[in-house]
Amino acid sequence: MLNLLSALLLSALTFGSPVNYPISLAGNFGEPRPNHFHGGIDVRTGMVEGKPVFSVAEGYVSRVTVGLDGFGNAVYVRHPGGITTVYCHLKKFTPQLAAIVRKWQYQHQTWFADVKLRPTDYPVARGQLIALSGNTGASKAPHLHLEFHETKTWSMLDPLDYLKDFVTDTTKPIAHSFMAYPQKGEGVFCGSGRKQSYGFTSPILTRKFTAWGKVGFGIWANDYMEGSFGILGVRRTSLTVDGETVFESDVDSIPDKCNRMVNSWGDYEHYCRTHVWYMKSFIEPGNTLPIITAGNTNRGIVDFNEERDYHLVYKITDIYGNSREYSFTVQGKRQDIPAAPPASLMNTLRYDRLNVFQRPGVSLKIVPSLLPDNVALSPKVWSDGEALSDEWSFYGQSYPLFGWAQISLRLKRVVKDPAKLYIVSHYGVDRYMGGTYKDGWVSGRIRELGARYEIAYDDEPPVIAAFNASNGRLRVYAYDKKSGLGSLKGYVDGRFVLFEYNEKANTYSCDLRETPIKRNGGHRQLRIVATDRRGNKAEFSSQVEY
Repeated sequence: MLNLLSALLLSALTFGSPVNYPISLAGNFGEPRPNHFHGGIDVRTGMVEGKPVFSVAEGYVSRVTVGLDGFGNAVYVRHPGGITTVYCHLKKFTPQLAAIVRKWQYQHQTWFADVKLRPTDYPVARGQLIALSGNTGASKAPHLHLEFHETKTWSMLDPLDYLKDFVTDTTKPIAHSFMAYPQKGEGVFCGSGRKQSYGFTSPILTRKFTAWGKVGFGIWANDYMEGSFGILGVRRTSLTVDGETVFESDVDSIPDKCNRMVNSWGDYEHYCRTHVWYMKSFIEPGNTLPIITAGNTNRGIVDFNEERDYHLVYKITDIYGNSREYSFTVQGKRQDIPAAPPASLMNTLRYDRLNVFQRPGVSLKIVPSLLPDNVALSPKVWSDGEALSDEWSFYGQSYPLFGWAQISLRLKRVVKDPAKLYIVSHYGVDRYMGGTYKDGWVSGRIRELGARYEIAYDDEPPVIAAFNASNGRLRVYAYDKKSGLGSLKGYVDGRFVLFEYNEKANTYSCDLRETPIKRNGGHRQLRIVATDRRGNKAEFSSQVEY
C-alpha cells in the first residue's frame, strides 16, 4: 500500500494519454493467460509501427531495457508518489535515450541491455516524447503495451485507474456460462461428482439445477469495449447465494509473486483443452491472490445441506461501472455422494509444507507456497542404457507451479567435462533448464510437473549457418541445437561491433555505419564468435569491404 506522503504526491499528479490519438484497447489489465495475468493495457497503433509514445506524467526515466522479459525495447518512467510506468515493444527510443543505451551496450559488449538511470539523467514532463511504438520482443502485432507498477513492491496496477478519461466504454461485460465444481467426496451437482458447465442462454436461467453437499462455481465471462475487437478480462465479479456474498474479485492490483496464481484462480486444466478460461468463484487453499476474497468460511464453496431452493446470482462489472447480472436456482436434494478415490500418501505433496520427493536417481524439492492445493503425483520413469540419466515425469498432464522447485538427477555414467552437463525439459519443445554438477548429481530448477526431465550433455559448438554482407550491412544466422545460443559477438579489425538480435527472424545484424568503425573503402577483417550456454564456441571469419 502507498504511504500517506506517496498518496499525496500521487494525488497531485495529472496523467495524460501515452498517444496522440483516441485510445482503443486490444487487451486490458488482468486478463487471464497461461502462467500470468496480462500486466497492462495494449494500446492499438493501427497495425503500424512508429507512432509517437509520450510519458503519461512527470518523472524521470529510471530504466531502459533491450531484449528482456519479452518486452523488446522498453522504457521505465518513475513518477512522484511511488508509481512507475513501463512502455514496451518500442521500435525506437528518442535519440538521447538511444545514445545512452548504445553506450551501455558497447561498454558491456552485449545487445541485451538493462540500463539504470539516476533522477537527473533523463527527467521527463507529462506528454514528453520518449519513444516510437513498435513490434519488438514477444509482441505478435504492432501495439504499445503499457504497464503501471507500485515502485516499491513492483505490484502490477490497472492503468485504467489512472487513464480512465482517455478510454470510452459503455459496453457491458457478457457471461457465457458457469461451471459447477463438486468437491471430491463431499458434493454432487445434477447427480454427478464431476465438474460440468451450463450456458447462460439468458440472464435468468429457468432450469432448476440440483445439488447436495459442497460445490464450487466458476464463470466464463469477458468484457468488451466499443471501438475494440478485443476480448477483455472482467474487472469485478461477485457471486451471491440467497443475497449473501460468497465470493468477490476486483482485479486492480496483482503482486508480482502472485502472477502464476492465475492458473489456480482460473481453471487451467480446462483452458489447456479448450482455450477458454473459467474463473473459479472459490479459493484454493494455496492461492494467496489478494484480489479475490471469499465471504464464507468455506473459501467460497457453497454447502447445499438443506432440501430447499438456493438462489445464486453472478454480477460482473467493468472499471466504468457497466454491469450485468446472471441468476439461476439450485435445489438442495439429498442424495448419495460418491467417495473420493483414496490418495497415495507416499506420492501426495502438501501445499503448506516443504515437500521432498525422492526415488532412486531423482530428488524433487518443493518449498511451501508453490502449490495451489495438495496434489497426488503420478511419477513415471523411463530408463535407457545409453542415456546419461533416467528420464522422469511427475504428473500425467501439465501442472505448473507458482515458482521454481529444485530437481536433482543422478548421472549414470562418467563424462569428459561435467561442466557441460545440464537438465533438459521435454514438453512440446525441449527447454534448457540449466544445471550444476556435484558428487554425481545434476541439479536445476523446474516450474512444470508434467514435463519429462533428464540430464543432457553439450560439448558441441553453435552453428553459424549463414552470413551476408552488403554495403556495410552485416547479417548472421546462428543457432545451437542443444543448450541454446548464449551470445554472439562481432569484431572488425579486432574492435567490438554490436550485432542486434531480431527475435522474430532469429537473426543478428550489424550496420557498420552505426558503429565506431569508420569507412575507408578497404577490406576489413570480420570475426564473429558465437557461444552457447555451456561455454562452447564457434568462430567465423571473413573479409568485408567497408
